[in-house]
Amino acid sequence: MPAETHAAPPPARRAAALTWIAGGLRLLSRLSPAASSRVAFELFRTPRRFRVPAREEALLGGAEPFEVRLSPSTSVKAWRWGEGPAVLLMHGWEGRGSQLAALAGPIAGAGFSAVTFDAPGHGSSSGRTSSLPHFAWALRGVAAAAGEVRAVVAHSLGCAAATLAIRDGMPVERAVFIAPPLHPSDYTRQFGAMFGLPEKVIDGLRARIEERFLRKWEDYSLAEMAPRMSAALLVVHDRHDAETLWTAGARLAELWPGARLLTTEGLGHRRILRDPAVVQTVADFLKATS
Repeated sequence: MPAETHAAPPPARRAAALTWIAGGLRLLSRLSPAASSRVAFELFRTPRRFRVPAREEALLGGAEPFEVRLSPSTSVKAWRWGEGPAVLLMHGWEGRGSQLAALAGPIAGAGFSAVTFDAPGHGSSSGRTSSLPHFAWALRGVAAAAGEVRAVVAHSLGCAAATLAIRDGMPVERAVFIAPPLHPSDYTRQFGAMFGLPEKVIDGLRARIEERFLRKWEDYSLAEMAPRMSAALLVVHDRHDAETLWTAGARLAELWPGARLLTTEGLGHRRILRDPAVVQTVADFLKATS
């Protein structure tokens, strides 16, 4: 992987840095909530990048790399396995395309091509900042470059991006959402809790995001979009996921017409992406015709 994909700081150093940042933000919030919201906005949209594990690098070694230019200043790195209609693999916040690479072999073996990529500001792709609209923009761009698209498999925040892209016209017959959120606005609450920020600062953060992207938070809600969806959906969620609650995935499966729910135990938020039983279930769902 290119050198710009770097390791996160050791846990102790990362925890110390977060403590200092949180303290500074709380102090600033008492002096100027508006200024604190501005700083929080910059932190919220700046993802950390993590080194790619050897197991993921090995899987990428069997893929054909390519690049998709979304604009004169923004491009994303992508990889493709196999031939046939594309199945797009969309990672989550602070993730990378290689996290879903364990799915590529079974998908290619089912007669499709598996296409994964790093969203803007993530992995090997360009940019320092990112957002849910950036994710959806990149997904539509990769879909256009990939040709005929059969399905999308998404993880965590990537599920919200996939739903936006489908709503805005990206044609897919099937979708698999692994550990999906129900309301992406929950991420701002989690962000506020992590830094101990008062609600007025988080309200200011949400307002800045709405102003920046010219959309209300309700426009990003999977709960609002799901009842109008027609693609066949499989939701896969671990009951003990500590980052995106299982109840969110279960409720989404209820709201999305005809959706199926697969509940796992003990796989958490990320190991679920490479569990052999989950991988095979996803591949079987993608090649099904009804």
